[in-house]
Amino acid sequence: MKNLPIGIQSFEDLRSKDYLYVDKTEIIHRLITSGKVFLLSRPRRFGKSLLVSTLEAIFRGQKELFEGLWIEDKIDWTQLNHPVIRIDFGGINNKTAEDLKKDFENVILQIANNYGIMLTRNGAGSFAELIAKMHITTGQQVVVLIDEYDKAILDNMTNDEVMEGNKQVLHDFYQVLKATDEHLRFVFLTGVSKFAGLSIFSGLNNLNDITLDKNYVSICGYTQKELDHYFAEYLTKLAESIGMSNSESIDGIRRWYNGYSWDGETPVYNPFSTLLLFDKKEFGNYWFSTGTPTFLIKLLMQRDQLDPILESVIAEARDFNSFNPQEISEIPLLFQTGYLTIKKKEIVNLRPRYTLEMPNLEVRESLLECLLSAYSRYPVGGILIQRMQEQLLDNDAGGLEKSLREMLAHIPYQLHIGKEAYYHSLLLLWLKLLGFDVAGEVSTNKGRIDTVWKINGHTVIAEVKFQVQEENISDLLDKAIAQIKKKHYAERFDDGHKVSLLAVVFAGKEIGCRIEKM
Repeated sequence: MKNLPIGIQSFEDLRSKDYLYVDKTEIIHRLITSGKVFLLSRPRRFGKSLLVSTLEAIFRGQKELFEGLWIEDKIDWTQLNHPVIRIDFGGINNKTAEDLKKDFENVILQIANNYGIMLTRNGAGSFAELIAKMHITTGQQVVVLIDEYDKAILDNMTNDEVMEGNKQVLHDFYQVLKATDEHLRFVFLTGVSKFAGLSIFSGLNNLNDITLDKNYVSICGYTQKELDHYFAEYLTKLAESIGMSNSESIDGIRRWYNGYSWDGETPVYNPFSTLLLFDKKEFGNYWFSTGTPTFLIKLLMQRDQLDPILESVIAEARDFNSFNPQEISEIPLLFQTGYLTIKKKEIVNLRPRYTLEMPNLEVRESLLECLLSAYSRYPVGGILIQRMQEQLLDNDAGGLEKSLREMLAHIPYQLHIGKEAYYHSLLLLWLKLLGFDVAGEVSTNKGRIDTVWKINGHTVIAEVKFQVQEENISDLLDKAIAQIKKKHYAERFDDGHKVSLLAVVFAGKEIGCRIEKM
């Protein structure tokens, strides 16, 4: 079996050292023959850097690296020997605008030295001078490949002054791409976000954003067909290791790591997690653990806006392009960072409309656990979650109350939030993590139910009560159950499901639970 390319971002290393390569060259060929300036957004650790490296090898004419691949006999390699400017903002200091500018200039100077070119200008001017002189001295138009083009902005989302300074520096450099168009053969920018309409690209009117383009939805990540073909031996080894059949193993991989889509029709596997699964032969949250989204968690908690991760979200094309750092919306943020993906696309009034959901079990479990732990200040893990699920389904109100106390006991007294919505959100996260289909504030002809949870033929109708001051817990539980019964909430769910009524009360720092079967 070929070696798994875990952490390999160099196409030359991958091909020369017998690593497994999922052949994406047919899609890449389509890209390089259909335009000039492209932008691609994908979540972190999705193979963007390897894609950039592959493009570099093609334009340098390194035919020997493509032996046996789709593209090998599809292009005239004798015409490919372009000078390449490859810039990775992941390795450039961006703590201040001055640092960003200085490091960028140093990268430009190093590339110039490699080509024996003397530069006389500074700042963005040095970038323009380099492009022009590379074309003139080699006789070939220049290829510019930029990886993590947005990192200087994303790393400073909480510092407006630095972010604005960095945006101006990037604007000045990216404008060079327009001014030097005659010297350029191909330009490719990739990153996490979709800043295509942001001021850093103003005037770059030939930029083609292919993030949602159906022709390139599988340019990163593995399709099911690719997984079955390229990883057949690894699939067999995994199934043997975990004691499952091949079909059972594939079904597990699909639920855990598949589900990302940029057109609502073509799902792809997260390549990073899939490779680590085959290497370790154990299902785990590999992608999420490589970078906890601290800023994202803080934002969701501050706004108490959990709907996008608890249920499907409807979005239009303009929602994806509204990633304004100063007025950031949680939906494009969740989508572009990989926590939401497109599950369905439809045309309404001649315009595309998208249904967004979390892509797979790895993302859902990891993000919900992280959020629940942030809400409760308690490291919520599998054992507690499993115990609470059993308590709920077994109608064990006393046990459930004890588990909730354990989970909430770690919130320092001064941090307890005096709002019902806080505790309501916490319970929604918990039930979603258990695998329940959750619907908040469901309307009936009698009123609104706080929450309805469904799993495996079992429906739980819940009412959450909150009081700032400690009161008689038993009386508050009576009121909560009485409210559910008085408004006949259960009638809407008379569909053969087992129905339970759940009352949860937070009074001061006291907690009470009651469960009744219908």
